Amino acid sequence: MSDLQIIGAPQSNFVWTTRIVLTEKGVDYTLAEARPHTPEVDAIHPFGKIPVMRHGGFTLCESRAICAYVDRVFDGPSLMPTEPRRAAQTEQWISLFMTTIDPGSIRPYLGAYFFPGTPDGSPDRPRIEQTLPHLERHLAVLDGAVASGHLAGDAFTLADAYVIPMLYYLGKMPESSAMMASGKALGGYVARHVTRRSVRDTVPPPMPGQQAKAAAA
Repeated sequence: MSDLQIIGAPQSNFVWTTRIVLTEKGVDYTLAEARPHTPEVDAIHPFGKIPVMRHGGFTLCESRAICAYVDRVFDGPSLMPTEPRRAAQTEQWISLFMTTIDPGSIRPYLGAYFFPGTPDGSPDRPRIEQTLPHLERHLAVLDGAVASGHLAGDAFTLADAYVIPMLYYLGKMPESSAMMASGKALGGYVARHVTRRSVRDTVPPPMPGQQAKAAAA
């Protein structure tokens, strides 16, 4: 049994990204399922977020730090290009996704389906409608960026590992799946990458009530 352990909920996109990276590198690990702000998470992350990692007696939090550690410590193909410009482009897209695209449209849109806060648990339609213009703009940017097949250069990188989980979830929702299908490249990009072994073998179980909430949209 591996002494590297990822702690977090498998449905979390950031947990999923770390698992994609571990699979790409061929690293054995165990996944200990835990929600944010639970004791095992709080013991490592000062703000109770997931994922967190234990590797022997070493602990680490934040997916970007975990992915960098795994990429540097273990053998196997690196997900960070060595060529300086491609490395910079990879970091650029990770930053754009984590600071603007994800929090600016994808997370609030999906949250309105998965965690609506409505009395009957139905999707929060006003919140969904509010996010759609931002989501359309952000997906158009990504559509142009993946025209070559990947976000940075001509190979799978950590940038792709970050965006694929959330695009996978967007493909399950009506408005976002239509937006991706209408683009020139994004729909094919997602369809191709979800068959990649590291993605396919780490697809998490559906979120509670996911299918019902999507159908009620």
